Amino acid sequence: MVMDRNEDAVHLDNPSYMTDERRMIQEVAREFTLKEVLPVANELDPVQGQIPMELRAKMGEMGYFGIRIPEEYGGLGLGVFEYCLIAEELARGWMSVASIIARAGGVMGVTGWSMERRLELTRRAAQGDYLAAVSLSEPDTGSDLASVSCKAVLDGDEWVITGNKYWCTFADGADYISVLCRVEADKDQPHKGLRSFIVEKPRGELPKGCQGSPIPKIGYFGWNTFELAFDGCRIPKANIVGGDGTEGFKTTVSGLEVARAHTAARAIGLARGALEDAVAYSQQRVQFNQPISDFQETRFKIARMASEIEAARQLMYHVATQLDNRQRLDKEAAMVKWFATEMAERVTSDALQIFGGAGYTKLHAIERYWRDARLTKIFEGTSEIQLRIISDRILGKPTNRQNQS
Repeated sequence: MVMDRNEDAVHLDNPSYMTDERRMIQEVAREFTLKEVLPVANELDPVQGQIPMELRAKMGEMGYFGIRIPEEYGGLGLGVFEYCLIAEELARGWMSVASIIARAGGVMGVTGWSMERRLELTRRAAQGDYLAAVSLSEPDTGSDLASVSCKAVLDGDEWVITGNKYWCTFADGADYISVLCRVEADKDQPHKGLRSFIVEKPRGELPKGCQGSPIPKIGYFGWNTFELAFDGCRIPKANIVGGDGTEGFKTTVSGLEVARAHTAARAIGLARGALEDAVAYSQQRVQFNQPISDFQETRFKIARMASEIEAARQLMYHVATQLDNRQRLDKEAAMVKWFATEMAERVTSDALQIFGGAGYTKLHAIERYWRDARLTKIFEGTSEIQLRIISDRILGKPTNRQNQS
């Protein structure tokens, strides 16, 4: 069941951020979500269905895969702010749909390819027709990416990839997998010797020389998340990101600030969806001859939820604006990721409480927001990792890490 929105009560616009163009972008994305995304989510998430290609095609027509891709490459040429603005709206419907827009682009750094090919594939990506899965984590490596052990060995004109990977979402549905591998060992500086590789494959299949199986998740439905085993997977020598010698570890972490702002936007969208549904439900649900929205505990709960969402949103707007101004924001990006995701778990849980027993069923979307909000505290760096980044920037690294890079 989808509850009616009471948008004015739970969403504020800051005129210093929200230009007329941005309000239009936001409103179009909001209507698209309500019309195209939310009905699909309500139908398919309860049965763990996949994001339909028809919906992906519509998103491509809207330009949502190419938000930050330059216009000359076929994208909209917009900034991080607009990217987060749209992501929040899409996540209000289905977080997986807000996530899939991050899977476009990323091949311009494959310098071993001709410029003509890179441009062609980037234009396709902007339409949602050439999307990536990203394979970083391993069974024994999560937050500590410097410990990646999956190896890539050069054999003539090919790289041969061998090793296990974990938590690779969209590995089957993507057109290629970006795999972080170790090409050389350095005990003193383990983050060195890592590179990112492009493993192209047929859509709907895993690459040749790679086997895998879906991980049984409790949420984040709409696409599969895989455990992968690369066993002599061969790719062309040119399929390496940053062929000029850029290290894979630095290439990977350089995009985390935007990714964490995007995760904050997704968390805010989830929280807002939960709040809007809870507001509507509280006004419809009658107990003791009055709607439960008349009870002070419900009213105060909703007030706290709305305030926390708005605080997270304003921090996100600030971080996105600074990122568009090319500021270094590892601390602030960590702050908004931590604050928004922690907030989302609290707010979705409080919203479910307002629903009572009805919230603990698949008859309402609230349980989806609750499940998916819990994941936002884990991916793109756990809450604990964000607090480590923030505290390191404020206090400096602790003694036992001062000599580490």
